[in-house]
Amino acid sequence: MAAGRGSHTHKAFLLCNYVLLGAASSCIFLTLSLRLLPSPCGLLLLFLHALTAVFSAAGCSGSFTAPATPAQWHNAHTAGAALTAIFQGAVALLAFTRTSDFLSELQSYVRDEDGAVILKMVGGLGTAIFLLEWAALALAFSLRLEDDDDDAADNKNWASYHV
Repeated sequence: MAAGRGSHTHKAFLLCNYVLLGAASSCIFLTLSLRLLPSPCGLLLLFLHALTAVFSAAGCSGSFTAPATPAQWHNAHTAGAALTAIFQGAVALLAFTRTSDFLSELQSYVRDEDGAVILKMVGGLGTAIFLLEWAALALAFSLRLEDDDDDAADNKNWASYHV
């Protein structure tokens, strides 16, 4: 493996996670501006954005994607990130296709016109999060695969020196 390729992949992975963190926190503030805290659906929407931020922050810190990380933690992070990506995509789809129904279900206290604009902005960010989350997962897989290939190459080299 070329040392530069892994470095570029790692930089792209970090960039993806930092943009995800910014988009998820923006979604949190936009969702809070809808004033829907008494609504159970609103709380679940806030929880989804917070969970996305947590997974992207974990990706930035490398706590789940480092080579020394146990496979179970890496698998749990991957599964959680994939689920949040799917739910973000579903929220984005609802925000764009059924804006008024989704807004009424959220029980927002803002005017309908303003709420629709805010909800479509959340939908746009949700679409970006959906795409970035899958890109980050692909990059994490690539980084993990490169680490496994490097370990296999090291073992192969050591086997030739075995007496």
